[in-house]
Amino acid sequence: MAKWLKFVLTALLFGLLVLIRMFEGELFYDPLISFFKVDHSTEKLPQFDTLKLVGHVALRFLMTTCISLSVLWVLFRKKEILKVAGLLYLVLFVILLIAFLVLIQSSGSGGHLALFYVRRFLIQPIFLLLLIPAFYFQKKA
Repeated sequence: MAKWLKFVLTALLFGLLVLIRMFEGELFYDPLISFFKVDHSTEKLPQFDTLKLVGHVALRFLMTTCISLSVLWVLFRKKEILKVAGLLYLVLFVILLIAFLVLIQSSGSGGHLALFYVRRFLIQPIFLLLLIPAFYFQKKA
């Protein structure tokens, strides 16, 4: 694949990730977005529909995962990398979703920092930012 095409495709895919972030309020049910924008250190979690929240968090994770795997494919063009990354995403999803469910069910007033970061890992493509350099250095070795 030509370098310019790889660059354009990668930029477009990152653009999709940015669009998901920009329109998160319109695309997903997540009352925790506004909750975490204010001082939440002593507040109780807002009322929310747990099933709907978990479903939308899972949908957002799926969308960012598909785009992230596409970025990895464009950058590295190896099935082995996609298999490893896909497996890592699956394991990450299961562990973080269980943690997310436990944290939203057991949260009282204050102490929401763990929930904030678990949710952040589920809804943002942070894992992609870790995988790109990891696969790059593995490729160079």
